[in-house]
Amino acid sequence: MSQPHDPPTKLFTRDFLLAAVANLFISMVFYLLMTSMALYAVDRFQASDSAAGLASSAFVIGSVVARLFAGKMLQVMGRKRLAVLALGLFALSSVFYLLSSTLLLLLIVRLVHGMAFGMANTAIATAVQSLIPQARRSEGTGYFGLSTTLSTAVGPFLAVLLAGSGNYTSVFVFCTIFSASALLFTLLVRMPEPQRPTHLSTAHARRGSFIRSIISPAALPISLVILVCGIAYSGIISFLAPFLISKSMTEAASWFFMVYAVTVLLSRLFAGRIQDRRGDNAIMYPLLVVFALGMAALAFDPSSLTVASAAALTGFGFGALMPCAQAIAVSSVPPAELGVATSTFFLMLDVGIGFGPVALGLLIPHLGYTGMFGSLAVLAVLGIVLYFQVHGRHARGNRPGAI
Repeated sequence: MSQPHDPPTKLFTRDFLLAAVANLFISMVFYLLMTSMALYAVDRFQASDSAAGLASSAFVIGSVVARLFAGKMLQVMGRKRLAVLALGLFALSSVFYLLSSTLLLLLIVRLVHGMAFGMANTAIATAVQSLIPQARRSEGTGYFGLSTTLSTAVGPFLAVLLAGSGNYTSVFVFCTIFSASALLFTLLVRMPEPQRPTHLSTAHARRGSFIRSIISPAALPISLVILVCGIAYSGIISFLAPFLISKSMTEAASWFFMVYAVTVLLSRLFAGRIQDRRGDNAIMYPLLVVFALGMAALAFDPSSLTVASAAALTGFGFGALMPCAQAIAVSSVPPAELGVATSTFFLMLDVGIGFGPVALGLLIPHLGYTGMFGSLAVLAVLGIVLYFQVHGRHARGNRPGAI
């Protein structure tokens, strides 16, 4: 049943903070497993490199599949019900890692776990947009995203610490505890439910209803920008560590993401405020340029200076770009369509980050690592051009109600 609600006037409410904590625990599970899963598949099942890679990416594949239907499920089930159901499955999947005795079972668990993540993440992210005052949407989205930023630093560190001795059971136990905690905090969140639209005729609602339940036409243009940038960023996630290790810079690979997380934290303290007060273009163009410069820094022969510069620039660029672009996506639709818009945004992000490495892996034998990162810098520049075409030239000034 839809629950009418007044527009929020405060940002840091009880429900906003509870949702952020729930998102922190969900993201911790994601990064704990993404960091350790390929190695676990090799150690536990003697998996080949390709099979180990599939064990890692199966989670993202499941998330992409779930997001295809998450928007429609939000309309049918409601935000709170879908979030609780998905997080129940999310917690149960964490337990089944301990019971997976074959590589095939592990792949199935990864796929289902990713689907649960995609549904839960979409439901909570959609609900949060209704908890943020419209005039502070960019700022609030950035603050909410800090919970994910924290997990990008703590999750991989915890994974290495727990699995360092080969005791992967402790990784799965922590994931189960974090998943149960996410479910508990989500149960405490009061999620506003939009009124279901009733003005469309049955015939009109039937035409293209399946596609419209998956993709929001209004949110798709800016989501394509994040798809392009996600492909570029996927090169860092997948190939930065082996690149630096091949250059005998193993320590740089370990502190890169710590620098990245710190700069993301700093950028989100002001990026959303600038967007809310000055308009989308005032922050999106600088972020896109900074991100392109960060990718370009990796195209040089690596040194401590270039790696640190790349970490800081990509942190300021891509880290702040995500919540700012998401704010544009959700601001382009009415409240009843927030679910589909959020699903569209994260679907494109997942596709870029999840499937980008497959294409980039084909470039490395021909271009080398520096050539590959150079091509990603060009791709990031194309992201600036794409932004101008789909949104930049039409962008308005500050949001309604902004100071």
